[in-house]
Amino acid sequence: MNKPLRRIAIFCGLLILTLLIRDNYLQYVKANTLATDGENRRVNIERYAIPRGNIIVDGKAITGSVETSGDFKYKRTWTNGPMWAPVTGFSSQAFGANQLENLEDGFLSGNDDRLFFRNTLDMLTGKEREGGSVVTTLSGAAQKAAYEGLGNKKGAVAAIEPSTGKILALVSTPSYDPSKFAGNSDKDAEAWKAVQKANNPDDPMLNRALRETYPPGSTFKVVTAAAALENGAASGIDDATKTPDPYPLPQSTKPLTNEHGECENATLRYALMVSCNTVFAKMADNVGNEKMIEQAEKFGYNNGALDTPVRAAKSVYPEDNRPQNAMDGIGQASNRATPLQMAMVASAVANDGKLMKPYMVDQLRAPNLDTLTTTKPEELSQAVSSETAQKLQEMMETVVNDPQGTGGKAKISGVKVGGKTGTAQHGLNNKEKPYAWFISYAKLSDGSVPVAVAVVVEDGSANRDDISGGGLAAPIARDVMKAVIDSKK
Repeated sequence: MNKPLRRIAIFCGLLILTLLIRDNYLQYVKANTLATDGENRRVNIERYAIPRGNIIVDGKAITGSVETSGDFKYKRTWTNGPMWAPVTGFSSQAFGANQLENLEDGFLSGNDDRLFFRNTLDMLTGKEREGGSVVTTLSGAAQKAAYEGLGNKKGAVAAIEPSTGKILALVSTPSYDPSKFAGNSDKDAEAWKAVQKANNPDDPMLNRALRETYPPGSTFKVVTAAAALENGAASGIDDATKTPDPYPLPQSTKPLTNEHGECENATLRYALMVSCNTVFAKMADNVGNEKMIEQAEKFGYNNGALDTPVRAAKSVYPEDNRPQNAMDGIGQASNRATPLQMAMVASAVANDGKLMKPYMVDQLRAPNLDTLTTTKPEELSQAVSSETAQKLQEMMETVVNDPQGTGGKAKISGVKVGGKTGTAQHGLNNKEKPYAWFISYAKLSDGSVPVAVAVVVEDGSANRDDISGGGLAAPIARDVMKAVIDSKK
């Protein structure tokens, strides 16, 4: 063979070798990645080849599947989709999935390794593969009360069982109906487009209960009171605090005033009852920024990895200078919290200081109803001592029960209710309409605490002077608590 032919033969041999290496790389190294790639149409064809397993509330399915034409045999359906969307998320043939529908997709679609034995038996018997079910911790009664309470207002509700961390309600409004874009048609595409933030300024797909952070306003004064009691900045809840009114913010010429109440030298109990800004700003300054951060973090702040299993946005108590830290202490400045976070605050106080990790998946069940996993309650922290928690409970119950308290609309006959109102300023120079907040818990006569709640309302249609946590948010919290209590009878 002459030299040119030999070179051509070698070159062709290298090409063949390269093709063999590439082919083996795709078949053995990248096979699993390609098989599960979201851009691989076969993945979605397989996902929707069978009815998806259901998401369960109170023993009943809130989801379903219907048969369709085309490559995708089945599509997802929801019962009361807008009410449950903040919990389930969506599952769409065209646009993927999010929240529980995404996080538990393998189980719902029947592809999870934990269903391997069951799938193998079904294959041998000729039975169609089935998806497993996700059993939630949610209370249908509480979810309905929260959803109907918010109505056409923009806002969110989070409710927790303090002793376990079970999420009982998770509502965000305005919401959306995931059934409207569960398919793969032009109509589905139009419905998807209509709920995107670029086309809908109300952003109905934003989960305000988990993913939006707000200034918590005066509801945060519960945390500041906890920090003051835990760090010796206050000796008792009925001792005078030696606070001037107005209070000159530290390192500032700006005086801080109060909306109402006789707050000069007020006690902690009275200050929480009528929501004295001056007392709690002074307490935050006395405790100091470092210790305020430490206390806030014990309640769950600054945790960027809180999974329910849906990831919650990080609530932030910041490193700040003295005047800003004083304002952070009354829930303003750079203090930001999700409704879930403030429900965690109320929950920890009601649970004698012990903060349980919030979760909303109770069990995963195989198609034959065998329970494969059960979530065990997990303690996140001892947010405050039992002694401090009981003092905070006394203060929060005064807010609701004393005629001068701001939380009277949360009362429930025969039930001991503790609460805290909040009206959070926001916008440039606080020109926007404030957010109305309420956090609370309900304690039964046997000492058990079945529920703690946080409500935030963004009511753009209300008159600015009519917006208050006690007026807008407290009645919603009351109805959610009552729904939980009634459901246990």
